[in-house]
Amino acid sequence: MSLDIVLHPILETERLRLTPLVEADAQDIFPLMRDAEVMAFWDVPEIDDPDLIANIVAGQVEEMAQGKAIYWALRIMPDDRFAGTCDISEVDRRHKRAEVGFMLGRDAWGQGFALEAMQSIVAYAATLGLRRLVARTHLGNRRSDKLLEKLGFEEEGLLRGHVLRDGERRDCRLFGLLL
Repeated sequence: MSLDIVLHPILETERLRLTPLVEADAQDIFPLMRDAEVMAFWDVPEIDDPDLIANIVAGQVEEMAQGKAIYWALRIMPDDRFAGTCDISEVDRRHKRAEVGFMLGRDAWGQGFALEAMQSIVAYAATLGLRRLVARTHLGNRRSDKLLEKLGFEEEGLLRGHVLRDGERRDCRLFGLLL
């Protein structure tokens, strides 16, 4: 398969189904993004406006239609309970690289779902012809750092003052994985 991200596959793991994001998923994403603990290590604070979340999701669906990214809703089988999202974004076809990310609701933490989902995402990225993946975490987000390390990502550097959030500059760690 080439880097032409036109098809948006459903990916399945032992316990999860990753379905391409649709605008209706905004209703499931809203509770996650309004949770201060879930959003503690994100570039933006929690969002308490469902219309804003709907606009964000609509923008992500549009990015998918343009072949710029793939966003998935992460659902726990067999009942398809929504657990979070994951993605391949910032796709650079020329250099065969992209960024990956994930977000889980608190009730899904500590059960290995993020690792399971991201193993599937990394494998899928390789089938697209991508040869390098990057991920970024906010300083202090040790759980995400450890997950990336389990996936084989290596810390490549510190992005000092990379994010402006709540009036303060935040440092981020940059991780990379060669496929």
